Amino acid sequence: MATLKGQERQKYVAELFSRISKHYDLMNTLMTFGMHHRWKKSTAKLTCTNLTGVALDIATGTGDLAVQLAYQSGIEHSVGIDLIPEMINLAKLKSSKINLSEKTTFITGDAVNLPFPDNTFACATAGFSLRNMPDLNTAIKEMVRVVKPGGRITTLELTPMNNGLQASIFRFYFHRIVPLVGYIIARDKSAYTYLPQSVDYFLDSDSLAEVMRSAGLEDVGYRKVGCGTVAIHYGTKM
Repeated sequence: MATLKGQERQKYVAELFSRISKHYDLMNTLMTFGMHHRWKKSTAKLTCTNLTGVALDIATGTGDLAVQLAYQSGIEHSVGIDLIPEMINLAKLKSSKINLSEKTTFITGDAVNLPFPDNTFACATAGFSLRNMPDLNTAIKEMVRVVKPGGRITTLELTPMNNGLQASIFRFYFHRIVPLVGYIIARDKSAYTYLPQSVDYFLDSDSLAEVMRSAGLEDVGYRKVGCGTVAIHYGTKM
């Protein structure tokens, strides 16, 4: 299923995340040993440094990254958008529990057809969602379109690893252990079989950086975290 394209991919991914939405946060924490919280904080800080205004998080899921954006100095408000109503409901509940409802807005919508005018946001992020997009190039171009000149676009994503012992260990963990845990916790082995496969078919870090440059971003770069399994990419709209 990781090889699906276009609307077929979007439909499959939407159904998958709808099924696992109630267990999404717990599984993220288990799969990353809790490190995803630190990575999201780092991404938000990098994204918002020296910027002011409203921030956007596409394919926000349960809203973790949108919440971190709202905490950043200079950010007046944070908007999270996701195709899946179940995820948006959980994001709203999370925001309410930590008293951030007045500084965050969560809406349903399509990342490849964002319902915002050009040059609306100070910055935009995408966390662990690009490899699930029906059209990666369009998703990034849409982020660029809705960000103001001088704004920053940042992505946080799992990245294919080079050959070697560390890569072999990661692949064993991600392809064998994660689906088993997914079955035990979420009763959905197929969903957590798709997720590792989606990384195998995703772009490496250099290729993703080139896609961002092609979308019109400058000063593009990336840093790796999680022992090289995760990449934070960034670029500026000029």
